Amino acid sequence: MPDPESLILSILDPDGRDNPHPAFAALRSSVPVYHHAGLDTYFLTRFADCHAVLTNSAFRVPDREWCSHAFPDWREHPAAEFFYSSLLRTNGAEHSRVRRLIGGGFGARRISALLPAVRGIVDELLDRFADATADGGPADFQELVGYPLPIAVVSHLIGVPPQERGDFDRLGHDAGRLLEPVRTQEDWRRADEAVVALRTYFADLVRRRRARPADDLTSTLLAVRDVDDGRLSADELVDTLLLVLVAGFETTAHLLGLAVHALLSHPEQWRLLAKRPGAAAGAVEETLRWDTPVRMTERIAARPVEVGGVPIPEGGNVTAVLTAGNRDPARHPDPDTFAVLRTDIKVLSFSAGPHYCLGAALARAEGAELLERIVSRFPRLAPAGEPVRRKSVSLRAFARLPLAAVG
Repeated sequence: MPDPESLILSILDPDGRDNPHPAFAALRSSVPVYHHAGLDTYFLTRFADCHAVLTNSAFRVPDREWCSHAFPDWREHPAAEFFYSSLLRTNGAEHSRVRRLIGGGFGARRISALLPAVRGIVDELLDRFADATADGGPADFQELVGYPLPIAVVSHLIGVPPQERGDFDRLGHDAGRLLEPVRTQEDWRRADEAVVALRTYFADLVRRRRARPADDLTSTLLAVRDVDDGRLSADELVDTLLLVLVAGFETTAHLLGLAVHALLSHPEQWRLLAKRPGAAAGAVEETLRWDTPVRMTERIAARPVEVGGVPIPEGGNVTAVLTAGNRDPARHPDPDTFAVLRTDIKVLSFSAGPHYCLGAALARAEGAELLERIVSRFPRLAPAGEPVRRKSVSLRAFARLPLAAVG
């Protein structure tokens, strides 16, 4: 069996990025809590250990305080100032306050009210895909459906008029570079420019909604802020909208491509779903388990603590490998089999505990609506060339996914 360091490094090469699961399985069976000295982090590959860390108050997300030590010039980057001040990177009372204020904007009632719009957007995009593949040739699913769908849905949620969404794909993608654990100077430059542009746009949208409220998230958050005399500051409001766009766009777009690819890679599962389109929600859940968009997330130990029998010192960095935890046979039997009718699925894909993703229900709804309709519209959909994966350590995504509607 390869040594643990070789297993970790193997996921960085092209083959390992494409299929990291054997390496993670080997690590889980040999050293499930492994400290990599070079990266100075503890890799967790068991479901129970990942879940314990994500739900344990002894662990915190890397926040502004952490950033000031690890990245001293962070305030020179608007993207870093946004990211490490956002809901994703705050802890304790500050995190709870903002989450409580904005949580109502993602409640079951609002998601239910969004569903007709989601269905309409899905149908419109599938019409375009049908036109693009009408001659039997290939079309890029990600370009025509995977990316436009979440952009349109999250823009509708926020209240961005259709004619003002033109740059959101590019800006959202550039700002999404912040989700990578390692960023180049080019990543920072493009993320900084995107954050400045999006902050400017959302500040203007807030001004317009203050003058003329509408039935959208921006107006809802304005009302929350105004009712209680500024509990949500102007900057927090703008950055919350920015975060909703970036988080709601990137990971959901990846989920859609991964789900369609997983089904087409298992034709019997595609045919099964075509016969039972009501199983679409289960197919989304199985995709999240089998090939989740976010592979890993990190936490910092706020005090000495033990994980899986291994002591973690105060300040120790821990990496919960979500994709490995989701395929832990102790939680999901026969984990390498993709089965849309699998039951008792519990995934780590949207995190857990205080930082459980507020947009999880919306992402699931988008995925289910798409899968239910695409198997009905294109029962003989098929791969039409090699897909191109995004080069990323922490994200699973397709940059291109060529498909064709076979006669």
